[in-house]
Amino acid sequence: MKSNLICILLSLLFSFSLAAQQLSDTEVKIQELGFVDIRKKDPSIVVDMMYAKADNFVGVVMYKDLHTAYLHPLAASSLIKAHQELKRRCPKCRFIVYDATRPMSVQQTMWNKVKGTAKAKYVSNPANGGGLHNYGMAVDISILGGSGKPLSMGTKVDHLGYEAHIDQEKELVVKGIITEQERKNRLLLREVMTHGGFKPLKSEWWHFNRIYRAEARKNYKVVP
Repeated sequence: MKSNLICILLSLLFSFSLAAQQLSDTEVKIQELGFVDIRKKDPSIVVDMMYAKADNFVGVVMYKDLHTAYLHPLAASSLIKAHQELKRRCPKCRFIVYDATRPMSVQQTMWNKVKGTAKAKYVSNPANGGGLHNYGMAVDISILGGSGKPLSMGTKVDHLGYEAHIDQEKELVVKGIITEQERKNRLLLREVMTHGGFKPLKSEWWHFNRIYRAEARKNYKVVP
């Protein structure tokens, strides 16, 4: 009896292990492109995919079967380098990733939700080749402080408006829209990401591109 119970338990554990290893169709096609699960590169990075929940600027779940942050190997290596620089400068800090590789099919759905609205200028049109998320070359990211909570950046991630722009931060401080500490927190994020090789996006403090869009369209493949 005891032997049979052990066999049953081992069988259940094996079944659970196989289930855990199963990938969704979206994850399979992303991995087939050679993209990297960033938490396998650095497990200390926190992943909280905002489009896998309805709490985003679109207001609906966009990622039905994608909860893992994947990046092109070039972008993934750069992210690890940036994370090492962050921990050098702030040993108790770590990254939190809100979005990384985004399939073009999701980009189309997102575009359909915002086209014709004031938010459309913040979303790359798939008809024009999409954006760098669609190539695994962009990441939406912030910093967790020593308390384990995100550092305040003056707006929520995914806030579409001039309050999130990085080229008007001193003016935002003067107007009392963000604090000087929040400006410094944004600057820290930009400095460590730039150290890793990323380029900031003027209109979104959380968004960073590894390469230019023209280079991506010429030399890299989109995720369908």
